[in-house]
Amino acid sequence: MDAAERAAWLRLTLTPEVGPRTARALLAAFGLPTAIFEASAAALGKHVPEKLACTLAASPDAALRAAIDATAAWLARDPSHALLTLADPDYPQALLATPDPPPVLFAIGRRELLNRPAFAVVGSRNATRQGEANAEAFAHALARAGLTIVSGLALGIDAAAHRGALKSEADASTIAVVGTGADVIYPASNKALTLEIRRRGVVISEFPIGTPGIAHNFPRRNRLIAGLARGVLVVEAALRSGSLITARLAADAGRDVFAVPGSIHSPLSKGCHKLIKEGAKLAESAQDVLEELRFAPAAAAAAAAPAAALTPAQAALLDALGFDPVDLDALALRTGRDAGGLTADLLELELAQHVERLPGNRYQRLR
Repeated sequence: MDAAERAAWLRLTLTPEVGPRTARALLAAFGLPTAIFEASAAALGKHVPEKLACTLAASPDAALRAAIDATAAWLARDPSHALLTLADPDYPQALLATPDPPPVLFAIGRRELLNRPAFAVVGSRNATRQGEANAEAFAHALARAGLTIVSGLALGIDAAAHRGALKSEADASTIAVVGTGADVIYPASNKALTLEIRRRGVVISEFPIGTPGIAHNFPRRNRLIAGLARGVLVVEAALRSGSLITARLAADAGRDVFAVPGSIHSPLSKGCHKLIKEGAKLAESAQDVLEELRFAPAAAAAAAAPAAALTPAQAALLDALGFDPVDLDALALRTGRDAGGLTADLLELELAQHVERLPGNRYQRLR
C-alpha cells in the first residue's frame, strides 16, 4: 500500500474512540479507510455517534498525528516489521472466518506463517515441570509433522510450546499472539525467546505499537489464538484458567479441542478434566492430535532418549512415587525408609530430572 493508504489505516486504528467493531462497520459502509476520512460528518453520523463522526471528519489532532508518525517510523525501521490489514493478502485467512477479526495486525517476523496450517498449544502460567515438558514435546512433534504452533508467549505452558516448535528441524515454526504491542517484550524473562521467535517465527498483535501489558487485553488475544488454529491443545489448566476461554472460543468456531489429562489431585488438571467431560478429546500423544485432524505427518517423531541408569533403591523409590504428587511422610510409609535417606535419593532423582519437587515438601515423578 502507498503511504497515504497506510496512514489512513493507522489513523482508523489509532483513533481512541474507534474499536474493531466500529472500524469494521465503517469499512463495510465506506470501503477503504481513505474513503472514510473523505466522508462528511453527516454521512459518517449515519453509522457512528455524532461526536465520533465529527472527530473522523476533522483533521487528526497533534497526539493522533504523533502516534501515526511514530508507528509509520517503526514500520519503516526494519523489513520484518509489518502492518497487515483486512485488505492485505498476507492477512490470516483463518481469522477472516471468525466473528471478530481485527481490522489490522502488527507483525514482526515471517508473516507467511500466518497462512500455513496451524495448531494452538496453551495452558497454565504456573505450570509444573512435567506440564512444560509435555507442552514442549507435543509442540515439537506437531511442528515436525508440519503444523505451525500458535500460543500466547506467556510464562509456563505457552513458552514451552514455543520452545518445542523452535526445536523442530522442520520449517513449521511458531506464531506468538501477544496482548501487548508487537514491539513490547512481555514478560521480560521471555526476552531471549521473543527475539528468537521474531527471527524464526512471527509475533503478532492487534494492539498499537508500545501498548504495555494490560490485564484486560490478554483475554482478547485468546480469540486470535483460537481463530488462527485448526485445533487447540490445553496442557495443565486450573478451573478459572484463561486457557479454558481459548478452548471454548475454538469450540465455538468449530475447531477441535484437545486436553492432556493429569492427576485427579492436581488443581492444574481440573480445567483439562472439565474440558474432557464437556467433549474435548483426550490427548496422550501428538499422534492422537494428528489422527483426529487427519493431518499427515511430514516427519517421523524423534526417538526417545534412553533413561539414565538408576540404583535399585532409586528405581524402587520411583515405583513407590507413582505419578501423583506425594509428600515425604507418605513415601516413608510406602518404602519403610527413613526421611534422611529418602531426601538424598530424591535430590539425585530431581537433578536427573526424574522427579520434581513441589510446594509443601511434595514430590512428583516426571518419567
